[in-house]
Amino acid sequence: MDSISSGSSLQLLAKILRDSQEEDDDDDDEHVPRCSVSTMTPGSIGPVKKETPDTFQVKHESSKTIWNTEEVPEGPEFDDTWDPREQPEYEILFKQSVGTEDVFFGMSRKDPSTACCEDIVVKIKLPETKFADITLDIQDQVLDLRTPKQKLLLHLPYRVDSQSGKARFLSEEETLEVTLRVSRELDFINFA
Repeated sequence: MDSISSGSSLQLLAKILRDSQEEDDDDDDEHVPRCSVSTMTPGSIGPVKKETPDTFQVKHESSKTIWNTEEVPEGPEFDDTWDPREQPEYEILFKQSVGTEDVFFGMSRKDPSTACCEDIVVKIKLPETKFADITLDIQDQVLDLRTPKQKLLLHLPYRVDSQSGKARFLSEEETLEVTLRVSRELDFINFA
């Protein structure tokens, strides 16, 4: 007894569908014979599709531009694999504003996960570095830190508001502490 999912049943079904298609289109003779079960796929059933070359349209804003800035992902402009400077030690912490209604009563929608945190705090150890030697650039998802001896290109776990960040250099600990406000799409609803 043949089951419905056996290879011969699928081949017969494919032949029936091909034959009915051939009656409709007598000029289409580009059928590929399928004789082994191992080459049968769901795409084997029905008429063979003609491959058309993919065409794409190029928008030319200026004859000298190769691509738009929207087409390039954020961050690669900073990546330099040939830079011999070492990467400093860093730590990413998440910060959350909670009140008594959150801690004792559980009245808000906040929980201890990172999805409910408002700020990202990045602590970067910079030994033997002066505050004047630090160059810090914050983009929406990239933190770029450069000193004469060290370099850090950090892709952040969440999108941040690059205009409202704060940084402070703790000279006695030789640590730069960068606090960035997380910018999520529906935070105004979730944490209202």
